[in-house]
Amino acid sequence: MAGHSKFANIKHRKGAQDKKRSAMFSKLSREITVAAKMGTPDPDMNPRLRLAVNNAKGQSMPKDNIQRAIDKAVGGDDENYEEIRYEGFGPGGVSLIVETLTDNRNRTVTNVRTIFSRGGGNMGESGSVSHGFDRVGLIVYPAAAGSEDTILEAAIEAGADDVESSESGHDIWTSMEDLHEVAGALEKALGEAESVKLAWKPSVEVELDAENAQKLMNLIDTLEDDDDVQTVWGNYDIPDDVMAGIE
Repeated sequence: MAGHSKFANIKHRKGAQDKKRSAMFSKLSREITVAAKMGTPDPDMNPRLRLAVNNAKGQSMPKDNIQRAIDKAVGGDDENYEEIRYEGFGPGGVSLIVETLTDNRNRTVTNVRTIFSRGGGNMGESGSVSHGFDRVGLIVYPAAAGSEDTILEAAIEAGADDVESSESGHDIWTSMEDLHEVAGALEKALGEAESVKLAWKPSVEVELDAENAQKLMNLIDTLEDDDDVQTVWGNYDIPDDVMAGIE
């Protein structure tokens, strides 16, 4: 998501995220159900489902909730979700990629466009910003998983491409194709990751001042509050002193 906070999607405001735990579990459940429908309901045989389950575990989602989400797919749940990616621009000229899972694309596109507009941004055409990002794998470990040297050594041994460490944790980057293999090797060395996912990593970042940083965080907050939005990625760089002042 650069610095850890940029890619953890407002993870720096953990208190706010804790209040949204129920909504977060709902989104994780939806991803698990969709992944199970697209392949076998066995995480060991379905890489996407394995990612979804691991991410749910990383967010302390109860095992019963995870199993119910899988069972929903096995039981022939008649809800059909499609993945739609929206792209746009936020305050300060930041590029944003919004990943959604929706059963009603008209509702979702209307909501996302409205949020962009009210948040001081505007939604662009498909491909308008994604050319400035690389599609890669991202494995996140908390700071408690080990020192920067320990994580770096484990990542190199596992075949990762890059590591970025900060006080809040460690971001380990891989190619999209190597994500599952690297994640498996790291789990043996470091234990279960906080999250394992496909990510959009920006090639160029935009540094924001305090005013635009606050506006951008408000926009991302509102986007992530939408039930259909799964993840928001951006090419923003917010200095630590500015980040500390964001409400």
